Parts: sequence; C-alpha cells; structure tokens
Amino acid sequence: MARPVTGITSYITPARWGSWELEAALVPWAYVKAIERAGGRPLLVPPSDGGVEETLDALDGLLFSGGSDLAPHLYNQPPHEETRGIVAERDQGELLLLQAALARDMPVLAVCRGSQLLNIARGGDLVQHLPDVVGDEKHKHTPGTFADHDVTLEPGTRLAGLLGDRAPVKSHHHQGIGRLGDGLQVAAYAEDGTVEAVEDPSHRFAFGVLWHPEAGEDLRLFEELVCAAADYRAAR
Repeated sequence: MARPVTGITSYITPARWGSWELEAALVPWAYVKAIERAGGRPLLVPPSDGGVEETLDALDGLLFSGGSDLAPHLYNQPPHEETRGIVAERDQGELLLLQAALARDMPVLAVCRGSQLLNIARGGDLVQHLPDVVGDEKHKHTPGTFADHDVTLEPGTRLAGLLGDRAPVKSHHHQGIGRLGDGLQVAAYAEDGTVEAVEDPSHRFAFGVLWHPEAGEDLRLFEELVCAAADYRAAR
C-alpha cells in the first residue's frame, strides 16, 4: 500500500555545502525522519505564491515547520525590536498554502512558527516577545538549544486525548499566541500560562503546537498526522 504523501514546508535560508554557499530551500532532517518513522512519505514543499492547488493535489497531509519570525503586518501590529529574520516570500507562500489546505480539510500539523501561522490564518495575532509578558526567556533560554519543560493539556481536547493530561516538550521560541483565531481552541498551556497548542475541532486534523515534537522521541503527533493523511487519501 502506498504511503500517504506528507508535505513539509521548507525554510528559505543561506546554506553551505562543499565549496558552495547559496540561498537554499531546506528543512531540518528531524522532520523528515519523524514522518518516515510514522509511516508517511515526506515531500519537501518550498514556498511559492503560485501553484498552490497543484501542490495540494500531490499531497495527503501537510506539516508546517518552524523557523524565523512572521511579519507583524500580517496581524496588524507594528514590529517589535526583537522581531527578526522575516522572510516575506515564505510568509506569503505558506499563508496561501495553509488557507487552501484548511479549505480542503487536508490534515495539518503546524509546528512552532507553523502554529503561529495557523493562528494568523484564522485572524488571530501574536505576542511578539514573550519575555515582555512572562518576565524571562525560559521558552528560548539558549539560541540553538531546545528548552525542556512540561505542558498541561486542556481536558476534552483532541490533543489531550492523544497526549494525556501532561506532556514533556522541547521549545525554542520567543513569540507566542496572542488573540486566538476564529474557530481555534486552546489545547495546551505552559506553567507560566503561555498558550502552547491550539486545535480546530471543526477539521479532521488541524493542530498547532509551539513546541518541537520532531526533536523528541514521542511520535504520536506524527503517527496521528500520517493516519489522518491516509484517511484523507482514501476519501479523495
């Protein structure tokens, strides 16, 4: 039986290999291995503001990966001095892709930056610099190193049904969910009250998690995504 094809959105970033240093479309290998271990066929999806429907025609599910900050104008805020690394081409391409995927009810798992994009796509906004709100940088204490902490799952949510009451996670973000987008509900909190996950109960599978499940050993989110992708494929 063919494995469900699961797209992984890519970064646009300078990269070096051999004698070359060029702008590249890439994803961390951990995302690819997580989808493969969960039984899916990963496919790199670079950002583009054209061919969205053609791209979705080739996919059964989508994983929106992490990365740099999103442009504040997308949620009608002026930029904070700590908001950095904006890639306008990626912002625009992924926003169009996500909105079209949700319109098809295609299974979507949105990780870190992806969860923020999901909230923006539904009309919500972001906290541009969490230390201004929580008073510390525990969600991103060391650049390039994941912060380990627990999250508390909201009873009755699908995510709680999957992960239980509490779960250990790995985070690396300085921004967070602000005003909640239309149709979304909070699925998990950190101990400091920060929203750590959202879900849309009206869709077959639409989860946004601020942590990085690909960095841990727990494959349940990826297995659930691949399972939903298989069902989506069968129903087409």
